[in-house]
Amino acid sequence: MAPMTEVEGRRVALSNLDKVLYPAAGLTKGELLHYYATTAQVLLPHLRDRPVSFLRYPDGPDGQVFFTKNVPPGTPEWVTTAEVPRSEGPARMVLVQDLASLMWAANLVTEFHTHQWTAGDPGEADRLVFDLDPGAPATVVQCCEVALWLRDRLAADGVEAYAKTSGAKGLHLLAGVRGASSERVSEYAKALAVEAEKALPALVVHRMTRSLRPGKVFVDWSQNAARKTTAAPYTVRARDVPAVSTPVTWDEVAGCGRAEQFVFRTADVGPRVEDYGDLLAPLFDRGRAAVLP
Repeated sequence: MAPMTEVEGRRVALSNLDKVLYPAAGLTKGELLHYYATTAQVLLPHLRDRPVSFLRYPDGPDGQVFFTKNVPPGTPEWVTTAEVPRSEGPARMVLVQDLASLMWAANLVTEFHTHQWTAGDPGEADRLVFDLDPGAPATVVQCCEVALWLRDRLAADGVEAYAKTSGAKGLHLLAGVRGASSERVSEYAKALAVEAEKALPALVVHRMTRSLRPGKVFVDWSQNAARKTTAAPYTVRARDVPAVSTPVTWDEVAGCGRAEQFVFRTADVGPRVEDYGDLLAPLFDRGRAAVLP
């Protein structure tokens, strides 16, 4: 029987706290849960009201990894869920609304992935996302070059972009939008990806075809589709090391000369939040959200 801990008046089972999940870093499950608890003030706003998909890795990244979209069996009755539309019919998904539900979900050992819309209005996207994925020998350094081009191109349309590491190899660009469906945002994002390839043909590819990607940055616009999800800001990734999808400044993007500069682990995030706050906080200001041209 897992020990029960009280979190904001809720009883949450936290299990196997001494289990080493990341052998290369020696990070235990207890330390992972501590990371999520201490980062909750910046993580929770990015999860709240968004149906969450879980990438679960209960035995660490080297063990079985599986993706869960529906409400997991055994979910406590106090965890908020929402019915969401799907092509095959409506389904129920988890909403991580508070610290208690965050700790319950983190105990399952998860990456958090969210849609670009909220449960209250699944018909309207409020986020635009580009996933910049480097094909070796390209790295996040090349992703940063592409990100700067996309930032300026988006700004020309009145769209303000913000950057975060993917927590894997690449970079994510996010922007707040309003008054558009996921289909319209996808259409706009694809057009900019095609434009980026034309402007930077030696550096960018907008198609997923593997044979086209070595040495280039794949500008993945497809995660704007209503059914798709993207790794949430501040989530820990199921990688060899406990790397975190971490917001970065545009000065850091412009100054990126080595891939190692953009690998942030759980221990790095707290000091960055103390220094910068949440660099993605402007995304919550609806007044700054763009109307796409």
